[in-house]
Amino acid sequence: MAVAVDMLERVAFAALAEDLGDGDVTTEATVDADATGGADLVVKEPGVVCGLAVAEAVFRAVDPELRFERLVEEGASVAAGTAVARVAGPERAILTGERTALNFLARLSGIATLTRRYVDAVDGTGAAILDTRKTTPGLRALEKHAVATGGGRNHRFGLDDGVLVKDNHLRAAGSVASAVERLRAATPLPIEVECDTLEQVSEALAAGAEAILLDNMIPDQLRAAVALARGRARLEASGGVTLENVRDVAETGVDEISVGALTHSARSLDVSLELT
Repeated sequence: MAVAVDMLERVAFAALAEDLGDGDVTTEATVDADATGGADLVVKEPGVVCGLAVAEAVFRAVDPELRFERLVEEGASVAAGTAVARVAGPERAILTGERTALNFLARLSGIATLTRRYVDAVDGTGAAILDTRKTTPGLRALEKHAVATGGGRNHRFGLDDGVLVKDNHLRAAGSVASAVERLRAATPLPIEVECDTLEQVSEALAAGAEAILLDNMIPDQLRAAVALARGRARLEASGGVTLENVRDVAETGVDEISVGALTHSARSLDVSLELT
């Protein structure tokens, strides 16, 4: 998914305000006001590059005179030691924006890299890797962009653009059939129902749900759900998915596998800024 320019600017200014406060005391004391130069943004371990646009937005927010050059494409797989971008202009501005730009680049590249590992793990099975809403507050658009950059697919962005009936909704509505009936009267959106038993899967199919989230089911249960559905609903496996078991899950025949860890547990990539 593409991230709007105004969104990039908003998060850049907010992050800089948090880091900069009343000013960069160290840089202003040690770097001459008229000093100019350049620096490379270097990825220090193998990974998938993501976040170049927001890194550029950070530097431009510090000083519009800074020049930012991308040396690789967003989504490129790079080796350790690869310079992925270059920034040039006033050295004070470069060093003031350094940490904020690196934080975004490292975080988003980490998500894209982890996503690519999951996508590669299920290659050839036909199953898609999905993200969830377990994102950092205020950074969902960027983190979902990182998932897409890594080859994953975005699940619903928010509560208004997709229906997912979870266990608490079912408790409140009283039953799967009641929840689906009430949603049919309220929205034209396709309805997905979370099920943790095969009995619930049968209820969701009978109610006409377009999709079913198979929650924390073991592979034998997933295969049984696939056989039960016979293509009548899109099936999404979720819960307890790791890089070690994701292919076993994919080979059960489910259509999608959602992985909250893509955004809530991805390790940031090691990225540095080096003055040249």
